[in-house]
Amino acid sequence: MKVDSITELIGDTPILKIDKEVTGLENIDVYVKLEYQSPFGSIKDRVAWELIREDIYEIKEKNQTLLESSSGNTAKAIQGIAGANGLDFKTITNRIKVDEVKDILITMGTEIEELPGKSECPDPNDPDDPLTHLDRLMAREGDEYFRTGQYTNKKNTQVHREQTGQEILDDLGKVDYLFGGLGTTGSTKGTAQKLKEENPEIEVTGIVSSQDDFIPGIRTANEMWEVGLYEKELYSDRAVIDSKDALEGMLTLIRECGVLAGPTTGANYIALERKLSKIDQELEEQKTAVFFACDRFEHYRSYIKERKPEIFGGEEREGTETLTEEELEQVPEISVDNAEEWIEEENPVIVDSRSNPAYQMAHIPGSINIPEEKLKELIETGKPFSQNQKILLVCPGGRKSKKFAALLQRDNFGAYSLKEGVTGWRNQDLNLKSI
Repeated sequence: MKVDSITELIGDTPILKIDKEVTGLENIDVYVKLEYQSPFGSIKDRVAWELIREDIYEIKEKNQTLLESSSGNTAKAIQGIAGANGLDFKTITNRIKVDEVKDILITMGTEIEELPGKSECPDPNDPDDPLTHLDRLMAREGDEYFRTGQYTNKKNTQVHREQTGQEILDDLGKVDYLFGGLGTTGSTKGTAQKLKEENPEIEVTGIVSSQDDFIPGIRTANEMWEVGLYEKELYSDRAVIDSKDALEGMLTLIRECGVLAGPTTGANYIALERKLSKIDQELEEQKTAVFFACDRFEHYRSYIKERKPEIFGGEEREGTETLTEEELEQVPEISVDNAEEWIEEENPVIVDSRSNPAYQMAHIPGSINIPEEKLKELIETGKPFSQNQKILLVCPGGRKSKKFAALLQRDNFGAYSLKEGVTGWRNQDLNLKSI
């Protein structure tokens, strides 16, 4: 097959039937749409090109820099298209959590502006936000940039309705179940809209990450309000998946199907397996289910190794996702009402797990800053504190610090959590320092 432009290879991806020996489903045929076979390796290739395609000649004529907020696949695809057209690309994003993804973007020539990484425990005092930052930049220097706007641009949905959904209909006809991870929500939304034209009764399951976890490309339920394209009414249900289960699903696809897909795809598959296994035996006629293989697993080696070191011969780590409700209930919490007095009497090590810029703006006097990703690593790989001294964990609202305290208590540390966190401290008008 001969092509003249890299963008000609985007889309028209194959769809693979998953063997029933793998799914264990007798009455449901399961198919995976192999979106990672587009040239830049992900389902975002379609979106990136659609956001630029109609304006590409004007962008080149004005020599504008492409601008987006992306820490992953959309950025990679936009950069690939930009490079092939002699254009520059800049992404403004929270801290990129997966090392390989950042390395790939740097290698491709992306200009990356990283803002303070948001805590997994929401912080109302976080000093910056990527989308707000983009708004300010466009207000100041808008003529120099072309903003693609993946989170609000309706072309994100349109391309999947016109292409991805149509391709599935052409290959399979009627589809009864669709499963997709919710990031910008464009892929699942657009595909579902098209499939509903053939089958208005299709059940669409949106997959979100568990609240205190991280799966690349998938948001938590509480983050969905930030996505302008999200329409709750479109979905029959939402499945909450944690990273551990997502990686188990990923390994099943890699080892038993030859589908070299990443953690997001694993989450899609696990959600499908959980839902359909409950209803399979009740069905009286054959049904069809589809999920997306969003991208490849090679870009997530460090992510996989951190969460499942046993794959590589290391010891299995006991992270926050392994905590029980009983362990969390046993964590002693210090109320902000008497926190100053308790600190004066007990002289604990106060560990603030927020991002460094948030810590610099306002922190409890005497506290030290260990951002949560580093703190998690220290707790899981060693003994970061003396067991002879009490430790007070602090986060924005008290939820994440409680989990860290529970992990430390497993190793017999005298760990406590500040109830209501820095937010509660500030609301009581207690003393805060800045740097």
